[in-house]
Amino acid sequence: MLTMKTVLVVDASPIFAEFLKDKFASEKIEVHFVQDKFDSIPKMISLFPDLVIVDINESDPLDYILDFLKKVKADPNASRIPMIAAGPLVEKTMIGVYAKLGILKYFMKPIKFDIFFESIGKILQVPFSMDQTPCILELHRNDNIIFIEIARGLNREKLFLLRYKLSEMITQSNLESPKIILMMTDLDLTFVDGLNLELLLNNVISGSRVKNSNIYILSLSSFVRELVYGHPEYTGIQVSTDISQVLNSIVETSSAKQVSDIVTDRILQDSQGRESGSLEMRFSQDVTEEHTPLGKLKEVKKIAILDDDAVIIDLLKNAFSQAGYLCDGYTNPAEFIDYKTYANYSLVIMDMYMPEMTGFDALKKMSEQKNKVPVVIYSQITKREVIIRALQLGAKQYLVKPQKPEVLVNKVGEILNATK
Repeated sequence: MLTMKTVLVVDASPIFAEFLKDKFASEKIEVHFVQDKFDSIPKMISLFPDLVIVDINESDPLDYILDFLKKVKADPNASRIPMIAAGPLVEKTMIGVYAKLGILKYFMKPIKFDIFFESIGKILQVPFSMDQTPCILELHRNDNIIFIEIARGLNREKLFLLRYKLSEMITQSNLESPKIILMMTDLDLTFVDGLNLELLLNNVISGSRVKNSNIYILSLSSFVRELVYGHPEYTGIQVSTDISQVLNSIVETSSAKQVSDIVTDRILQDSQGRESGSLEMRFSQDVTEEHTPLGKLKEVKKIAILDDDAVIIDLLKNAFSQAGYLCDGYTNPAEFIDYKTYANYSLVIMDMYMPEMTGFDALKKMSEQKNKVPVVIYSQITKREVIIRALQLGAKQYLVKPQKPEVLVNKVGEILNATK
């Protein structure tokens, strides 16, 4: 009969601790928690676990951490226990110092959880099951609206993490009745995705402050609609293919500027910033899939910029070229569209109002010609009806000028990775 493995977790944040508790339980591993680092040393000696995981916070003074590790190393019993740590970005020399004091592996935050659990499995000699399905899953907040964007696929590990990240965001922001927009327009789901879709929805509605009537799903899949409306636990959740319908339902203001901010920020960034040490949904594969400039990948992408302002074209061309993209600028949108030049590009960045042809006209023509090239609108226009109309006509993103060039580069990378 195999003995159950035991893990001691030291000084973990409440969300991180809850996540580890459930994950270890699913793998039939016993887990114990101690909040104070020095208090954990007697626990190590009495429990003698198979592994110790130490959570190092940015607020922890370096002398405090070093004194703790030296005391562990000085104890003949505690020093025999394998120990790993997770903490903020540090220099390689400091990792070397930690290693000499008994840390087998140091995971910099945000933790890449596939590598994290793979390492734990090797130490415990217990294989961890990890879903390797490619998936982009991001959360961003604008006031009391939380946007959850999912692209490429449904990865059970990330859906599992979503529950804790969503709870963390709601708690840290003190949201009493958050409104949630679940964006899945890039996913073509069928009945084989049923269990994963239920896992996703169950994790979204698990929070005590989340009401079904405040959840909106953007999806083009008829299966999603059928599952939601046919499931009694999901009563009140609304499914739509029209972003304007969703925005009109949840935005309680007539201010065009605020609405445009919501549309602009809905995937781009968390408008309130991230808290130090927050739980992130990161895998090793996400380094290239979500955050590496596309120019650094094997396939070089071509970007077209349509704007009657030559200064803006030059500014963006320079930014995209430095990121490794091929980039061309056009001041005549009519010629660009009429000759179907866009077919040669991976993505088009377009102003809304230009001579001879508006962005509306360009989007209509590209749609009529069954164009699938993603379009990002980059315009000074902040009128609500303009933004919503552009999104209805197929624009992937509406960014309000001016933005830092790197913002556009990062957003283009996210869009292209999500549509690979």
